[in-house]
Amino acid sequence: MPRPHAPWHALLAPLPAGAIPHRTPVVPPELRSSPASAAIEGWSSVGLELSAGAAGLRIVQVLVDHQGQPLSASDHVLYRSAHPNDRSAPAHIEQESIGGRIEPDGSFRGTCWRVVGPEPAEGEEPQWTMDPRAPTDEEIATLRILVAELLLRGPTSH
Repeated sequence: MPRPHAPWHALLAPLPAGAIPHRTPVVPPELRSSPASAAIEGWSSVGLELSAGAAGLRIVQVLVDHQGQPLSASDHVLYRSAHPNDRSAPAHIEQESIGGRIEPDGSFRGTCWRVVGPEPAEGEEPQWTMDPRAPTDEEIATLRILVAELLLRGPTSH
């Protein structure tokens, strides 16, 4: 659920005023004339990658079709956190996300999830726990606002 007055690097927070999204074609130039790419020709990924330094990373992304209509959307926040009861314990990596498909009728079909695990040592496999859940109506409404804002900002081509 969105946090009131959350910093811009929190899940579903408002975007920073000066952030300009980038647009990247889904089909790379070398495959544009192939028959396999015809169904998705003109589709783009519109997104922002926002670093908060040690506070974390936020990635907001929208997939749009050749007419600029959104097909899917996601907001991901990744950050490190100290153990709340033991500051000498290894840091944890946490990720909060919402993502899913925007259906042709305008409805949203997606998932929220939270992933947590201790920061792995070099060469060690991460030990993650993942807690998925259905997004609330408020979260879906806030994601729709983010999508509209991202698309209004006039993304640049990559």
